[in-house]
Amino acid sequence: MARAAANLFEFESQLWASGLTRVAGVDEAGRGPLAGPVVAAAAILPPEWAESGLPSTLRGLNDSKQLTEARREEFFAVLTALPEVRFAVASVDAGLIDQINILQATHRAMNAALARLDPMPEHALVDGNPVKSLRFPQTALVKGDSRSFSIAAASVLAKVTRDRQAADWHTRWPEYGFAVHKGYGTPQHLEAIRQHGPCPIHRRSFAPLKPKQPELL
Repeated sequence: MARAAANLFEFESQLWASGLTRVAGVDEAGRGPLAGPVVAAAAILPPEWAESGLPSTLRGLNDSKQLTEARREEFFAVLTALPEVRFAVASVDAGLIDQINILQATHRAMNAALARLDPMPEHALVDGNPVKSLRFPQTALVKGDSRSFSIAAASVLAKVTRDRQAADWHTRWPEYGFAVHKGYGTPQHLEAIRQHGPCPIHRRSFAPLKPKQPELL
């Protein structure tokens, strides 16, 4: 377990060793759904954990997609309660996603989450590809949420935040089943859209909601 923990602090440790102490992992949830915002989270873990390892309450922390909903909720509760963990969350709603596209909206949410950290980060570990518009020095890690504890923490924070929002959407628009599919394009969701049309949080720029362009003759 100690060796695995060291490996998942590999990128943080390199930056900490260079004198940077505020290294933030950043990740998003909700790029693919047909409804709701894209949510980004940023988390700064303490450098001391490189030596001591994760607290016992965070053992098993990983990419949020690899965790059960119950485990995500457990880790969320721990991460948001520990005073030595700095975190922030930001989102971009469906209306703005339709205006600027999902990629730009995702990057805007990431920038906002990082900017809300107090103190602000000196470097960001980004899940996926480099973000040209990021206003912080960065290291991009493909599949970073399974390679870095900081990014894994951010992925849990973003995913749980968005899933909790989906529960609220369900109370407002129960006919769509948001509590089950979280806005993703499941057969149940697509059928609900066919029956009821879109609701205020649907992304009009996403197929099948996007109006079909007339064919040019």
